[in-house]
Amino acid sequence: MPERRIHLIGVGGVGMAGLAVLLKARGHVVTGCDLAATPRTRWLEGCGVPVAIGHDPTHLAGVDEVIVTPAVSRDAPELAAARGIGLTVRARGEVLAELVNAGESIAVCGSHGKTTTASWITRLLLALGENVAWCIGGESGDFPVAGRSGQSTTAGPVLVVEADESDGTLALYRARTLVVTNCEYDHPDHFKTAADYRACFDTARRNAGEVVEGESLGPLEPFESQEVLKTLAPHNRRNARTAIEVALRRGHALDAILAALPAIVAVLPDRRFQIIYPLPDSGPRRQSTAVGGVSAPLVVTDYAHHPTEMRCAVDMARARCTGRLRVLFQPHRYSRTKALLADFPAAFAGADEVVLCPTYAAFETPIDGGDIADLYRTCRESSAFAPGGCRLFLARSCAEAWEHAANSMGPGDLTLLLGAGDIIALAPRVAADLALPGTRSRRRIWIGQGSNTWKSDLNLSVEYVRTKGPADAPGATLGIQWMAGIPGTIGGWVRMNAGAFGHSISEVLSRVKVDGRWLAASECGFGYRHSSIDGEIQDVEIRPGPYVSPEEPQTAAEYLARRPHFPSGTFGSFFKNPSGSRTAGQLLDAAGAKELCVGGAFVWREHANVIVRGEGATASDVLALARLMRNRVLFRFGIALEPEVRGISG
Repeated sequence: MPERRIHLIGVGGVGMAGLAVLLKARGHVVTGCDLAATPRTRWLEGCGVPVAIGHDPTHLAGVDEVIVTPAVSRDAPELAAARGIGLTVRARGEVLAELVNAGESIAVCGSHGKTTTASWITRLLLALGENVAWCIGGESGDFPVAGRSGQSTTAGPVLVVEADESDGTLALYRARTLVVTNCEYDHPDHFKTAADYRACFDTARRNAGEVVEGESLGPLEPFESQEVLKTLAPHNRRNARTAIEVALRRGHALDAILAALPAIVAVLPDRRFQIIYPLPDSGPRRQSTAVGGVSAPLVVTDYAHHPTEMRCAVDMARARCTGRLRVLFQPHRYSRTKALLADFPAAFAGADEVVLCPTYAAFETPIDGGDIADLYRTCRESSAFAPGGCRLFLARSCAEAWEHAANSMGPGDLTLLLGAGDIIALAPRVAADLALPGTRSRRRIWIGQGSNTWKSDLNLSVEYVRTKGPADAPGATLGIQWMAGIPGTIGGWVRMNAGAFGHSISEVLSRVKVDGRWLAASECGFGYRHSSIDGEIQDVEIRPGPYVSPEEPQTAAEYLARRPHFPSGTFGSFFKNPSGSRTAGQLLDAAGAKELCVGGAFVWREHANVIVRGEGATASDVLALARLMRNRVLFRFGIALEPEVRGISG
C-alpha cells in the first residue's frame, strides 16, 4: 500500500482506533474524527494520530482516502461529501484484511472469545520474544488495542488481528494462520440465515494458509495439570488452549509457553468479567474482596450480548456469588434480539433476579419483534422464570435498572451488568453511588388516588405522596357532568388534565393552589392529558357553570350511561388519542392489540385502549404490555402513541 493521506470517520471506535495505529506505523499520514473526545481518542493523539471532534466535510482537505465504520450513517454529511468529491471510501474490515493479506499474519475469528484469544496470542508471542504487531477489539488493562513490539529484526513483525465477521469482510481475509474459536449464528442484520453466516467463515478457511480450530483441539496434559486452570472458566480454558496451539505451531517449546502462560491468562480484556466495584487495591483484578470477613457486594461488567456468551458470564458470576445474583441486561440491536429471542431465557439460568433494559439500537431502526418488551414476554413465559424461581423485572432505562440494584444490594450479592450498549457507561456511576451508600435522595411524586399512575416494581428512590387538603377529595365532588364515572381525586384530575367526551378539566379551572401559591390556569402548562405543575396540588378554584354547550347532553346520568364500565384493576384509557380521525382505541383495535397479554396483564376485550391487571400481574408486565401495544400501532400505521397513564415514559 503506497503512502497516502487517510482519514478515518468514527476513529474512536475500538476497531477503527487500532486500524489507525497500524496505518500510521505503515508510514501513512493518518487523521480521524469522532463525535466526542474519549480516553481512546486521547490515546490516539499520543500515538501521533490527530483527532477532530465532530463530523465536518472540512476534515477532508488534502485527504486521499476515507475509511468508515458501520456505525456511521451512510448519509452522514462528511461521508456524503467524500463521495461527492470522488474520494475512495472503504470499510474498516476491507482495509484490515488488506493489511493481513500483505504479510505474515494470524487472524483470530469466531462468534465468541476472539478478543480474549487474540489478546492472549499476542501477549504470549511477545513474552516468547517474537516481533509482533497487533490490532484487537479491546484493551487489556494497560495493553492497548494496537501496537507493535518495536524489536529491531530483519524480519517484519507477525501481525495478529481480531477478524470481525459482522459485516462479511472476514471472507476477504487470506491469513497465513486463521484461528477459528467457534462458529454460532449471529449478526442477523447482515447474514439473513445461519448458512450465510457459516459460508463466510468457510471462505476465510479456504483462503488461509493453515487453520487452527479452537473447538477441535484435544487436551494437552502438561497444560491440563497446571494450577492456573483452576482460575479459568471452561470457555477461557479453550481460549488459552488455542493460544498455546498457535505458539506451538510457530515452533516455541511447550515448557517456555507454559512458563509464560500464568501471567498472560491472569488478565482478561476490559469488559470481560471485569470487577468495577470494589476495585482491588493490587494484584490481578479478579482477586477476592471482603470487608471484615464478610463478602462485600460485587459489581461486574461483561460485554456478553449473545446468549451463549451470556450463559458463560452468568456461570462465572454464580461461582463467585455468595448471596443473590442480580443480572442487568441490555440487548444489543433489534435484529439480534428478534433472531435469537427463544435462546435468551436459558442464558439467565443461575440468576436470582434479572432486570431487562431497553434494547441498544446501535445503527439500527426499531423492528417488529425486536423490542425489549418482546424479550420480556418471552422470558415471562419461560419455565426459567416460573413462580418461585428467578424474578423478572423490566426497567425504563439502564440508569433505572442500576438504581434498583444499588438500592437492593446485600452482603455477598453480585450484580452483573451485561451488554454492549449504554449499560457500559454505568461504570463511573457504580463507583460513585456505592462509595457513599445511603446518601441517595428520594424523589417525591405527588398523586391523587394513583389510579392514573403506573408505579414501577423496581426498588427506586421514589416516594409516592398523597395530596392532602381539599384537592384530596374525590373528583366527582366538582360536579362536572361529563366527568361522571371517572375515578381519582381533584388533584389527580388537575395534574393529568383529565377529561372525557372531548372535554378537559382545565376548561373549567380558574386557578390552582400549588405548594401554598395560587396559579392562574394559564400558568399551569395544560395540554392534552398533561400539565407542567411541579409540586403538591392543594386546592382548586373552578369557574361557574354551565360546562357544556346546549347541543350536548346536560346531566351526569346521561354521560354515565354512555361510558363503558371498566373492570377493576385498570388505569382507564392507557394512551392519548393522536391527532387525526381515529382514536387510540380504534388504532389499537385495528392493529390486533386485543390479543395481547403479558404475564397477568392483558388488553380488555371490550376496549383495546384498556389494560387490565389480572391475577399475578406485575408492574413490569404492564410496562411490557404497553410497549407491545404501542409497537403494534407504530409498525402498522407509523403512529407513535403517547401514554395517558403517568409514569410509563420514565
